[in-house]
Amino acid sequence: MARRRAFDKQDVERQGLFRKSGLFWQGRSPRAMFRRAVFLVMIALASATFFVKFALIRDLERLEELDSRREVKEGDPSSYIVTIRVDEVRKHPVKNILDPGLWMQQIDEGRYYKCFKRTQNDIRNVTETNGYIQVHANGGLNQMKIGISDMVAIAKIMNATLVLPSLDSSSFWTDRSDFKDIFNWRHFMDVLQDDVAIVEELPPHLKSLTPLRKPPISWSKPSYYRNVMLPLLRQNKVIKFTHSDSRLANNGIAGWIQRLRCRAMYEALRFSEPIEDLANTLIARLRRDDEPYVALHLRYEKDMLAFTGCSHGLTTHEAEELQRMRYRVKHWKVKEIDAKMRRRRGECPMTPRETAVLLEALGFPPSTRIYIVAGKIYGQNGTRDLREKFPNLHDHASLATEEELRRFEGRQNQLAALDYLIALESNVFVYTYDGNMAKAVQGHRKFEGFRKTISPSKRKFVRLMDGLDSGNITWDEFSKKVKSIHSNLTGLPSMRQPRNAGRLEENFYANPFPGCICDKLDEQARQERR
Repeated sequence: MARRRAFDKQDVERQGLFRKSGLFWQGRSPRAMFRRAVFLVMIALASATFFVKFALIRDLERLEELDSRREVKEGDPSSYIVTIRVDEVRKHPVKNILDPGLWMQQIDEGRYYKCFKRTQNDIRNVTETNGYIQVHANGGLNQMKIGISDMVAIAKIMNATLVLPSLDSSSFWTDRSDFKDIFNWRHFMDVLQDDVAIVEELPPHLKSLTPLRKPPISWSKPSYYRNVMLPLLRQNKVIKFTHSDSRLANNGIAGWIQRLRCRAMYEALRFSEPIEDLANTLIARLRRDDEPYVALHLRYEKDMLAFTGCSHGLTTHEAEELQRMRYRVKHWKVKEIDAKMRRRRGECPMTPRETAVLLEALGFPPSTRIYIVAGKIYGQNGTRDLREKFPNLHDHASLATEEELRRFEGRQNQLAALDYLIALESNVFVYTYDGNMAKAVQGHRKFEGFRKTISPSKRKFVRLMDGLDSGNITWDEFSKKVKSIHSNLTGLPSMRQPRNAGRLEENFYANPFPGCICDKLDEQARQERR
């Protein structure tokens, strides 16, 4: 306190307040002048203390407001309110957040809620079936997961019995895991028992029957399944759908179908206990010391690069290897691809270096914990460029022990399920290519309260990146523009917009709003118009 007073006195002296010639001090004795100076300094300190206290109170009130959660009365017809996480810190307390804006999602508290519960009219009340549907779920894990959810709804539309799906084992990963290896199949059947009949296998009297093999038309409306497929089912008793991906339209279908799709996707298709147990263990390790983490879907993998024809950041030899692979895969229709043009249009997976620069420009510090949600990164440099900027890099191989991973050896779809859960629970999810996993995870995060998900504007970003590399823009300008471009690309609520072509529409599972998420303000407006 003595040193503070000395400092204050020196400061007063520097401002000339002790000058006898000043009007304020005129005619005063030195002792009176000193008392007056001490009085003024104390007034100044009291004022400063008041303003600091007021600012702290405002900040605390704001944090309490963000942290509050709306209570829901029992019997609310809108079901339960979505836990809108204005900050992920609520569920997973974290420390050492220097910039809360990086981790926190600003959303109107309590405005949005889950509305996917079945109504009384949705409950299955018939015991007869029009036949049995077998499903071959094609593609990787997330493509299969999305397809199976659609097939649950299709079985309901056709009043058919669904046989537990078989999974694709001939894709790039050649994983021979079956449905029961990846999913909690009993839970799947229990959750959906009031919606659709599900059996483990065909009844004995139909096992010798050769099913009608049929790939349903993509993006079909329910009328297609009622008018075209249902007569075939009644005639043949068993239909085997050889493809399950994108077989149901995103929009323009009844609300009960959309709700059922969400029940299947987000409630029924729970992963098996070994997968969920290890995921919880790895999440706990990532959150060591209560630190947040970013889940990064770095889709710079060999199969995706070969399919898209993207080769930015690769050697000539690597680009040629990808081209040879593309020609070997018969069902990839496009063979000749202009890689530079595709990148300029924002249609390429971001490279590890581009991803590192994006995260740095957005303000993530070098100490940020990043979990890679992907398979092996292609190219001789691998993740080197990313690791140089963000050394705190992890994946399931680095977090889990050899013993823990032994049962998943060669089971890429099970490892993808592990990554899915870790991405779902991350503080921030970032994806570098809008593939099936990106769609599934971002949609699930929206369903769980619009958790922060960064969706890079690749077309704009690569132009800025090229400008930075050529010296046409400074780092400060670059970072400012990157932050501005992505300020609203964080998974905030936005309604899915229908388009003329299903393939061009926003995928239902990438954004189940509307359908399974509702807006209280919209409901209030509709009630006021009545």
